[in-house]
Amino acid sequence: MPNRLAQSNSLYLRKHADNPIDWWYWCDEALETARREDKPIFLSIGYSSCHWCTVMEGEAFSDRAIADYMNAHFLPIKVDREERPDLDSLYMQAVQMMIGQGGWPLNVFLSPEDLVPFYGGTYFPVEPRYGRPGFLQVLQAIRQYYDTQKDKLRSVKGEILNNLQSVANLQPIQELSPDLLKKGLQTSTGIISAKSPGPSFPMVPYAEAALRASRFPELGPHAGEVSTQRGLDLALGGIFDHVAGGFHRYTVDPTWTVPHFEKMLYDNGQIVEYLANLWASGVKEPAFERAIALTVQWLKREMTAPTGYFYAAQDADSFTNPTEAEPEEGAFYVWDYRQLQSLLTAEELAELSQQVTVTKDGNFEGYNVLQRRHPGQLSDRLEVALGKLFKARYGQPADVLPTFPPARNNQEAKTTAWAGRIPPVTDTKMIVAWNSLMISGLARAATVFQNSEYLELAHKAASFILHHQWVDGRFHRVNYDGKPGVLAQSEDYALFIKALLDLHQANLAFAKEAEDWLRQAVRLQEELDEFLWSLELGGYYNTDARSDLLLRERSYIDNATPAANGVAATNLVRLALLTEDLSHLNRAEQTLWAFGVVMERSPQSCPSLFSALDWFQNHTLVRTTSEQIATLSTQYLPTVVCKLDADLPPGAVGLVCQGLSCQEPARNPQQLQEQLQQSQTRK
Repeated sequence: MPNRLAQSNSLYLRKHADNPIDWWYWCDEALETARREDKPIFLSIGYSSCHWCTVMEGEAFSDRAIADYMNAHFLPIKVDREERPDLDSLYMQAVQMMIGQGGWPLNVFLSPEDLVPFYGGTYFPVEPRYGRPGFLQVLQAIRQYYDTQKDKLRSVKGEILNNLQSVANLQPIQELSPDLLKKGLQTSTGIISAKSPGPSFPMVPYAEAALRASRFPELGPHAGEVSTQRGLDLALGGIFDHVAGGFHRYTVDPTWTVPHFEKMLYDNGQIVEYLANLWASGVKEPAFERAIALTVQWLKREMTAPTGYFYAAQDADSFTNPTEAEPEEGAFYVWDYRQLQSLLTAEELAELSQQVTVTKDGNFEGYNVLQRRHPGQLSDRLEVALGKLFKARYGQPADVLPTFPPARNNQEAKTTAWAGRIPPVTDTKMIVAWNSLMISGLARAATVFQNSEYLELAHKAASFILHHQWVDGRFHRVNYDGKPGVLAQSEDYALFIKALLDLHQANLAFAKEAEDWLRQAVRLQEELDEFLWSLELGGYYNTDARSDLLLRERSYIDNATPAANGVAATNLVRLALLTEDLSHLNRAEQTLWAFGVVMERSPQSCPSLFSALDWFQNHTLVRTTSEQIATLSTQYLPTVVCKLDADLPPGAVGLVCQGLSCQEPARNPQQLQEQLQQSQTRK
């Protein structure tokens, strides 16, 4: 019989509906039941496209002996981290403190009376392996510890809580050192350039900071090389789906070859914006343009709801045939050499093998993940060959397959009569923060490549959010088939405000009506300020004050996505320039002061705060004509916003302003460019 999770909106939670574990979702009733019955809470957090979450669901969480012990001695709760990133962030920090690393699935044990964690880990196998104990043994040891070691338990909890509080209650400073910006940008450049023996992640907030550094003379040459190389790694590597577009989550190796195959919307949005900025900076690599174009095709074909918003993610795993019990990682994407021989002509296969990592033995469990060997334009023959692989995968050519319906669960994946391979499951929920990252990416790519189709896709997604995500006057984070849910968190506010400002600038570049996008950004900023601003410490809390939260965090550390406070501080500077309301600038400064200690001591943790500091120190407003805005929008001007001004001084093409002061009117485009370049490197 299915458990409580069967009725959940979350695909991740529903995947656990048939487990013999008596799962609860996170709610007051579950927490009260744990207190009343004095059962430690087993909190398990993951997400639908997480490979090891899927593995643990099919192993430990489906094991009857484990389930019987869990149900008798613990209160098990499942949480979708994509719905509740506040809970995920808090307990991820705790586990990292306990064992020195984190990841998903995140499994943590909480004391029922106060929700303080006292033990945790990630993947637990059924039987001891990978140097990890068997899960049943873990559960038995934890319950014995909870029952018999009360003094030690209190001590451990006290230490963990003190550490969490010290991180959450950072005290603001009143001044930032004058060399801090370049120190921070240089640190991010070093992180991107470092060679690691482990997996390779996009790390776009760091790459974006390195690209910013490239405009400063003392940092420029190295930072330019590093940021360009990151773009090449992304556009040429196996992390990119060279057949059908879209970027995978990361590669498991340092050579950017074999990906962990899930495709997350948030990665793709950031990468599209980053590659567009690289192109705008002068690195006009054809592989960047192709990667963006194919990713937008994938977005339209597989990741866009009929109402215009973008789906959240696609799984790493898929079935090779309908009779399989479990899906296989990467099955939708990889190629057996014999398949390639049957699909391609000898000449096509020879060129594919020359230009792409294709061998008889393969590079992933006997199969081939496609990775380009060289940058540049692909030949017509190679494009034809890749087109044949697309048809083999999807059953139809790309030019006659405008949409590809999602498989919403494993049952749909196995029972639908697909013309090609069985696709991975798609998580079709809408997440505001992730949609916002893609909207920003599309808006930037639209202006850089002068592609109005990209802008129209961004418009539709943003309009859906504006029309569907308010309930009783409050902004909400997720949407399931037209039904909004979960109060928005600071990252939803910050990233959607950024997206609205990006749309404002893009619409100016296309000479379209732009002011409503700015008005909506101002309105949303007012709501963010009202509900999540910290009067005592500065910066923005992740969420409202809630009884089910151990403490309120203020996100400032960048992970796979940029931290809310870094993005929010940047937004405030841009709003101050566009609205001439200096209260926004004051609040941006307070936000930077709030996390000044982190920026000084741990610059490696917060690149988006340094991007915000760059905006704060080098912010530039150019008042100019529609014609000039169209030209400027194709360039990389990382601390510039444009404003249409129909009342320029006679003979002027633009005014370059820094805060409350403007330079002399620029009389020609060359003078305007010189003033802009000088204004962006003031500090």
